[in-house]
Amino acid sequence: MRLPTSIELKKKSRILAIEYGDDRYELPFEFLRVFSPSAEVQGHTPDQAKLQVGKRDVDILEILPIGSYALQIKFSDGHDSGIYSYDYLEELGKNQESLWQ
Repeated sequence: MRLPTSIELKKKSRILAIEYGDDRYELPFEFLRVFSPSAEVQGHTPDQAKLQVGKRDVDILEILPIGSYALQIKFSDGHDSGIYSYDYLEELGKNQESLWQ
């Protein structure tokens, strides 16, 4: 697992910027909310996943570190059960373009 070297919450542009050495990813709040790793969103099996819509204007209210491996993100729509491991955030960054299709 690679640990981020920098994490920056950009409220005005609604971006979570995260760096892993030379790799930098800018993850929109909406993208993070739609791809929350929580069971509420992903389900316990792939056929239980719930499409997230209407999240364009969601804000991040708070980010809490979870040990040395993850972040818990609290969103303005009340969602706060997703634990975003640093590996998962890196995967989202690497695959953002294809996932957002």
